[in-house]
Amino acid sequence: MPGSKPERSQDRVRFSRRDSVLPPFKIMRPKILLVDDDPAIREMLGRILTEEGYVILPAANGQEALELAAASDVDLLLLDLNLPVKNGWETFEQITTEHRLLPIIVITALPNQLFPALAAGVGALMEKPLDFPKLLQTIRALLKEPAETRLARIAGRPAEFHYTPAQHPKKP
Repeated sequence: MPGSKPERSQDRVRFSRRDSVLPPFKIMRPKILLVDDDPAIREMLGRILTEEGYVILPAANGQEALELAAASDVDLLLLDLNLPVKNGWETFEQITTEHRLLPIIVITALPNQLFPALAAGVGALMEKPLDFPKLLQTIRALLKEPAETRLARIAGRPAEFHYTPAQHPKKP
């Protein structure tokens, strides 16, 4: 009809409700490189840490650990010292060359590792058998730790160090 106005509703673009809703945010879960030659320990720790919300990258030896560290952005290293192929301290040295600020927890049943761990600048030393609540607490603390604290520890300056001796069953 001449003189009539076009209907404005035809000029509007309609969006479905689904299009107008933002996708949910994906929360980045911290990745932990778990290196232990004992499959039972890898499985048990992996299950506990996964239940706590961490992404676990398991490695059975030092060489696997180096490959995973090179291929992934790892947030924390949980490292056994008694490893085949490449021992724990060699693995530690190579990983820290590339990832200087990576928080590291050494877990071991080897005796007399406190002073080497302190000298190397690791964030924590936990002796086996592990105290799991203390391990989880230490992981949370190291993930929150500022880079300056890690740098101080690496440089041999005073910095918090987490040490948990082996948990032996109490005798009656």
